[in-house]
Amino acid sequence: MRTFGNILWLLFGGLVMALSYAIAGIVMFVFIITIPFGIQAFKLAGYSLWPFGRVMVEIPGKGGCMNTVGNVIWIIFAGIWLALGHLFWALILAITIIGIPFAVANVKLAGAALVPFGRTVMTAEQAQRQNYVVIVGVEPLG
Repeated sequence: MRTFGNILWLLFGGLVMALSYAIAGIVMFVFIITIPFGIQAFKLAGYSLWPFGRVMVEIPGKGGCMNTVGNVIWIIFAGIWLALGHLFWALILAITIIGIPFAVANVKLAGAALVPFGRTVMTAEQAQRQNYVVIVGVEPLG
């Protein structure tokens, strides 16, 4: 069911949002100093492209002030715009009955778009096996 949900996700805005993340990542890679932000953008592009069955988890022992500084800079230059893109798709998809689960997923991904530093994306099984704290998880359909 995850594969079916992810294919529908691609058609209902997932591909557009993944491309938005990729464009943000390319722009970040142009300026050498912002390469870490580009890496985060591409990580989120992959998550936005195929979210069902994957989760964003807190990286244990990797917190600190540098993640906070990175997240603040990220919010200003890319996070707010990408989160607004997810909220736009959530509003559009919430109009239809079939789109409601995808609207909920977009709202969850909007939160992930705001603060990516200090977090990583992995499968739900990996996170459960390693006892990581799940920050954002998109439930499979069905």
